[in-house]
Amino acid sequence: MMLLSIQPMDPVFLELGPLTIQWYGLLIGLGALFGYLLANHEAKKRGLPDDLIADLLLWMLPMGIIGARIYYVIFRWEQFADNPVSVFFIWEGGIAIHGGLIAGTITGLVFAKKKGYSFWKLADIAGPSVLLAQAIGRWGNFVNQEVYGHEVSRQFLENLFLPEFIINQMFINGAYYQPTFLYESIWNLLGVAFLLYLRKVNLRQGEIFMSYVIWYSVGRFIIEYMRTDQLLFFGIPTAMLLSAALIIGALALIYYRRKNGLAEARYLDDPSPKSKGKSNKGTTKKKSKK
Repeated sequence: MMLLSIQPMDPVFLELGPLTIQWYGLLIGLGALFGYLLANHEAKKRGLPDDLIADLLLWMLPMGIIGARIYYVIFRWEQFADNPVSVFFIWEGGIAIHGGLIAGTITGLVFAKKKGYSFWKLADIAGPSVLLAQAIGRWGNFVNQEVYGHEVSRQFLENLFLPEFIINQMFINGAYYQPTFLYESIWNLLGVAFLLYLRKVNLRQGEIFMSYVIWYSVGRFIIEYMRTDQLLFFGIPTAMLLSAALIIGALALIYYRRKNGLAEARYLDDPSPKSKGKSNKGTTKKKSKK
């Protein structure tokens, strides 16, 4: 009787007449907002224009959502085949972060080229912010009862010292499940702290972003193994395949750029286009004595 009385959270946050705001969309929006604030603060410290990150977000956010939805639909077409219009019902859930990352990266490349800034510099600034947005956005999956793992007992969840509202929300269709959304959210938050630390190390440009790719991919590879709602490619979870490829690719690119002298600039170097070609700060040409 107690189990039957457990009710899932209402996915609707607020209804104002014909306007309905879902928790899912709200949390994705909050993730984007906090990610923007973090990136914008860092961009100003690095001497970038005040509106540069806002302009970048205006392009990256919609393109990222479109890419994430397309990726999900491709691997879950059977879910939409009977009602193709539901492809556009994104507020019901169903986006794949890897699709968003691919679309967002391509958008960032084009944006940086048009604005005349180093893509790697902008990517380094954006890396921790994207991971923060992902950490917050995963709670939208929690409300929708998505992104959960294999069946477990209630005792297992209680042993994790989880609050009651999380345990109850993990009761889905008569059974309890692993809160893999939570594992990924925590992993991502730890990654944000790690990437912020790497800023002080003053790595070569691009390597904070590559560290983001590696950090997220390691966590996603492990956590994806626990999930029950995997997108599959010939029976293999696509997220595990792509995560493995991204880890190898990021490490190889770091090595290649260093070996070929393509990563001489450092993260804390002057990012403005006008600084290109100028001598380093503090260097003075001494007059020769006659």
